[in-house]
Amino acid sequence: MKWKKVLNSTLEGVTGYSVKRVKLPEPAPATPPPALLPPRMPNDVVRGPVDPAADRLLREPVFLLASVRSGSTLLRVMLNSHSQLHAPLETHFRRATVNLTTDPIQQAMTALGHSHSDVEHLLWDRLLHRELLRSGKRILVEKTPSNVFAWKRISTCWPDARFIFLIRHPLSIARSWHEADPAGRPMSEAVPHAMRYATYLEEARQKVGGLTVTYERMTTDPATELRAICDRIGVPYEPGMIRYGDHDHGEFVKGIGDWRDKIVTGTVQPGRPLPTADEVPEEMREMCVKWGYL
Repeated sequence: MKWKKVLNSTLEGVTGYSVKRVKLPEPAPATPPPALLPPRMPNDVVRGPVDPAADRLLREPVFLLASVRSGSTLLRVMLNSHSQLHAPLETHFRRATVNLTTDPIQQAMTALGHSHSDVEHLLWDRLLHRELLRSGKRILVEKTPSNVFAWKRISTCWPDARFIFLIRHPLSIARSWHEADPAGRPMSEAVPHAMRYATYLEEARQKVGGLTVTYERMTTDPATELRAICDRIGVPYEPGMIRYGDHDHGEFVKGIGDWRDKIVTGTVQPGRPLPTADEVPEEMREMCVKWGYL
């Protein structure tokens, strides 16, 4: 407005100052508090089923323990192609927790003889059993790579669980993980990332036992590896497992489509040449020796 200009000019002439409107910065959005884990009942105990007949619906589940980028999705869909094996998508069931927030619910669970972890185990068992029932098959095979970090809890929850260990050359795992996002996953991070999985996987192999198969043999002689798995689980081998592309697996299996024709025609080749001994970083050498790669 004109009068504002006149007033400001007069003020500046008399005092040497002028009035200007200052635009204040917008306040920064409030930072939300970090997500809090549900509070645990006091004196929580992680233990096996107190009453196995009543506490578990799932019988002798199979857990495929493997690192990321080790071919576990490929093995999952081949196992899921068996008429008696249901290998669903990665369920991440361990992320399901129960929230017992009030004294009455905690008192009720205690009176029923449950610890906090007991109730979570009931939830996990029901979730996986539901998937098995809906499949119409007989045996569940669960594959979520992060399960390698919780093998103790899983073997405690299901004392009758059976384990299949899928290993791959540790440096091949690191390179594959790096190549999926070279900028965001430098090799300086990929090597320790692969070793974290390998360390827990090896600990589980030593402690709970099971069948070990390798990615390299699985992609060169899948029939032999699948026969060994079927023998271990107690089901007959079915040649149709290799023709996994003929079956519905509940998702578009990204990253392994190029294997389909090779497996069906029997011309499977390893995904990449094995690293040479002098390429293996020092921190991976001991594990490579344990797994037979050096």
